[in-house]
Amino acid sequence: MKKIYIELKWAVIFTIAILCWMLLEKTMGWHEEQIVDRYWFTLFFVPFALLLYLSAMREKRRRVYDRKMTWLQGFVSGVILTVFIALLSPIAQYISHNYITTEYFNTVAEHSVTNDLMTKTLANDLLNINNYILQSFFGALGLGIPTAAIVAFFVRKK
Repeated sequence: MKKIYIELKWAVIFTIAILCWMLLEKTMGWHEEQIVDRYWFTLFFVPFALLLYLSAMREKRRRVYDRKMTWLQGFVSGVILTVFIALLSPIAQYISHNYITTEYFNTVAEHSVTNDLMTKTLANDLLNINNYILQSFFGALGLGIPTAAIVAFFVRKK
């Protein structure tokens, strides 16, 4: 347990950061009147995500590997971090959509139907908490593993 404590700790920090970001999006109106801009503004979270991965791997390098880390050690640490983030993502989605932005699905569905992006039936089928939980889980894995590989390259030190 001690060997993966750092990854677990940073996964919790990452999840809290996601929830804070969702609160910021809601506050800025990106879940309501500015819904059309949300997808672009969400990209501004990427530098924060990279910083969190970088911080986690640097701490792992410093505390576990005596300030020396190979790419493989960093990558494995990043993958473990990614798995923990993916496992925590359903909780973050639940909190986000039940406490932070309760009208998000209705707003997105209305916007999508109004702008002929999808039918009402399709919007109801796709825009719900179950689909978002699955998307967040697999999205965390799909984006986290390449991120771990890239960050591990920059964190390695012989």
